[in-house]
Amino acid sequence: MVNITRVYTRTGDAGTTRLSNNEVAPKTDPRVQAYGQVDETNCTIGVALTLDPSDDMQKVLAIVQNELFDVGADLSSPVVSDPKFRPVRVDQTSVDRLEKWIDEFGEVLPALRSFILPGGSPLAAQLHVARSTCRRAERAAWEAVEAFGGEDGSSEPKGGVSLIAVKYLNRLSDLLFNLSRHANYEAEHDEVLWVPDGEREV
Repeated sequence: MVNITRVYTRTGDAGTTRLSNNEVAPKTDPRVQAYGQVDETNCTIGVALTLDPSDDMQKVLAIVQNELFDVGADLSSPVVSDPKFRPVRVDQTSVDRLEKWIDEFGEVLPALRSFILPGGSPLAAQLHVARSTCRRAERAAWEAVEAFGGEDGSSEPKGGVSLIAVKYLNRLSDLLFNLSRHANYEAEHDEVLWVPDGEREV
């Protein structure tokens, strides 16, 4: 466990921070941007958890919150061949579990007749906020991959970004979409469907 004795350190006052391997990086570093936006995603899920999700959904979101900390730690740990300390890494089993949950929560949902607008019940609307924030975190992670390279374990590491962590964010956004729909389903609330221009009543 991490032992935090003081919240402020003053070490970031010059616009720099440290990655998980203690490497100094500017706060504008794409990796810092990526794990910062993962933290934002986690915060939006924290709000969703205050909106009385079902027990099954609550358990899923609680696991996701912990795993998002793993994702952030992964993104802040450059992939090197011989790290001094064993970094936290997301693995494929976590991605597989997200896919299982996507299928489980989507099983009872009706087929989509149009694109969905964010809304419905308060929980569903907040899960849409989480989904869109997660998509932004994924885009930031891909910017980090473009800057430092991506590592999938099939080649010699060269200080890149773990692609499994980025894949996790992609699947999580899909899960959050299905959870938002499921929240409306459980609340017996109609989904808010997009009505294309020309079909909307003025």
